[in-house]
Amino acid sequence: MQHYSPYEIIEGNPAKGLVLLADHAMNRLPAEYGRLGLPESAFERHIAYDIGIEPLTRQLSVALEAPAVLGCFSRLLIDPNRGEDDPTLIMKISDGAIVPGNHPIADEEWQHRIERFHRPYHGAVSETIARTAAAGGRAPLVISLHSFTPSWKGIARPWHASVLWDNDPRAVFPLMERLQADGEIVVGNNEPYDGALRGDTMYRHCMTPGIAHALIEVRQADTAGVAAWAERLAPILAELNDLPELHVYQRHPSRTGAYEN
Repeated sequence: MQHYSPYEIIEGNPAKGLVLLADHAMNRLPAEYGRLGLPESAFERHIAYDIGIEPLTRQLSVALEAPAVLGCFSRLLIDPNRGEDDPTLIMKISDGAIVPGNHPIADEEWQHRIERFHRPYHGAVSETIARTAAAGGRAPLVISLHSFTPSWKGIARPWHASVLWDNDPRAVFPLMERLQADGEIVVGNNEPYDGALRGDTMYRHCMTPGIAHALIEVRQADTAGVAAWAERLAPILAELNDLPELHVYQRHPSRTGAYEN
C-alpha cells in the first residue's frame, strides 16, 4: 500500500496569526478503497468534497501568507467536520446516493478510518494552530472555508456566501459587516446550515479553547469564481486579522451544551 497522507499543511508565516482550514478540500480516496462502489461521477459532486475550496484556500494562503491545513480525503470516506461519536461520521446515504463501501461497515473498519484519516487530520490542525500561537505569542484567528450548492432539492438558495457560527461572535460580526458592505452579495447568517455542531472542527479547535473563528460558506464556483472570491475575501480577512480583540483567548458557552472540561 502506497503512502497516503490524510492532510496537507501549507506552512505560510505563522507569525501572521491567521490559520486557514479546509476540511473538505479534496475528493481523493486511497487506492485500496476504489470508489467505495460509486460511479466516478459521484466524486465530481458536493457529496464528495467542497467544490472550489482547495484552490480558494491555496490562493488565500498565498495572498495572506497564512498557514493552512487541507483535508486530503473525500468526506464520503469519513467526514473530518464531525465528532468521532457523530452517527453521520461515515455516511451510508448522501444526498440520495447509497454508498456501497460504507454499508455495511464493520466496527473495526469504522475505527480504522478514524485512526487512519480523521485523527491525523485533526492532529495537523492542532499542530498548526499551536505553532501559529507560539510564533505570534497570542491566540490565532482561525477561518474555516467550505462551499455549498446553489440549489437544494430543486429550490434555489439565495445566498452567495454565509457565515456559520456557534456562540462566539467576535470574528463573525465584523466579517459579516465587511461582506455585506458593498451590497453586491447576499450573505447568510447560519444558513443554509447551523454552525453549532458539537464535536465538529470549529467546536473542537476553537470553541473549546476560546479561539476567535468563523466558518465561511461560499456558493460553489468555477475557476473565475474562485479567483473572484479570493480577491474579495483576502482584504477582509487581512482586516480581521489586524483586530487585536480577535487574538485573545476567550471561551464562550456553546449552544450545544456544557463543555466536558
